Amino acid sequence: MSATLNSRRTREALRASARVSGELLLVLVMAAAVLWVLGRMWSVVWPLIVALLLTTLTWPLTRFLRRRGLAPALAASVVTVLFLLVATGTVALIAVPVASESGELADGVVEGIQRLREWAAGPPLNIDDAQIAGAFDTAVARIQDSAGSIATTAVTGVSTVFSGVVTAVLALFLMFFFLKDGPRFLPWLGRQLPGRLATDVPAVAARCWDTLGAFVRSQALVGLLDAVLIGLGLWILDVPLVLPLAVLTFVSAFVPIVGALFAGFVAVLIALVSNGLTDALIVLAIIVVVQQLEGNVFQPIIQSRGLGLHAAVVLLAVTLGGSLTGIVGSLLAVPVAALIAVVWNYLREQLGDPPQAPRTDGPGTGAGAPS
Repeated sequence: MSATLNSRRTREALRASARVSGELLLVLVMAAAVLWVLGRMWSVVWPLIVALLLTTLTWPLTRFLRRRGLAPALAASVVTVLFLLVATGTVALIAVPVASESGELADGVVEGIQRLREWAAGPPLNIDDAQIAGAFDTAVARIQDSAGSIATTAVTGVSTVFSGVVTAVLALFLMFFFLKDGPRFLPWLGRQLPGRLATDVPAVAARCWDTLGAFVRSQALVGLLDAVLIGLGLWILDVPLVLPLAVLTFVSAFVPIVGALFAGFVAVLIALVSNGLTDALIVLAIIVVVQQLEGNVFQPIIQSRGLGLHAAVVLLAVTLGGSLTGIVGSLLAVPVAALIAVVWNYLREQLGDPPQAPRTDGPGTGAGAPS
């Protein structure tokens, strides 16, 4: 009797395990199908994501203007124009001082190259000018042999720049419409959905919007910390173009990995050509320390508090996103993980507690913005 009962329990456990495995497999297949569809539609999805992130950044000002009596279209127009002016001013703040000191920087580059040649000619390398000239001729020959691939790369680069411009313009127009019509989106969405979905989907969308806002604000705070710390180090070392470099550091913080590498490279190069090798190495050390603090302290702590994610989850999400889809994956990994957590927490609440009335006072925003 006992053996029969144990056998029955074993079969029931196996059936339950098989059912759960089948359900998980269906979920994975559905997730793979959704990712495949998103990949096919990426030329539309990517501008939409950028527009949503920009909308979270500019919505507080739009909300303020609307509460002061401005019409939605006028408030969205004012904020969009201000955003363009700020973006243009940021570029000018970086480009104009660099252009004004371009002659001095060019002379510094020439002097730096000469110093490197003198250092290479001495011990322990003892490389004479003939060897340097031979290496230069070899490099030129390789470049000439690779002219075809270089031309292809150049064409690809031009295509990428053009695609980036199109994405930026489309994202800007989408941001304007989100700012103008966002508050009407969630009520409209609720009317299109049947049954309980009319309550659940808008509620989840409102929470997701709050989470995206927290992500953008935390990223801006991390970029500000980077800019202040690195700018302070450059100012102490009397490196020129401190303000443009600090602004570049802040802006590049929104582009993971590549942004930090680019801003750091520019700062080290300017320190090298203006202050010499010693100060350039000090600047490099400062940047490495700050970047390590950002990646392992600032970003995990700030984002974990703002997004409700543990610092380890933030680190793992960035690592996984970067390994799967590169820079874009690193950029979107944290907000995607936070949105998944939002959906999971909502489902857990609904399964564990009686349904509550939907929110009516918070931001049902962005693509469905607050009123």
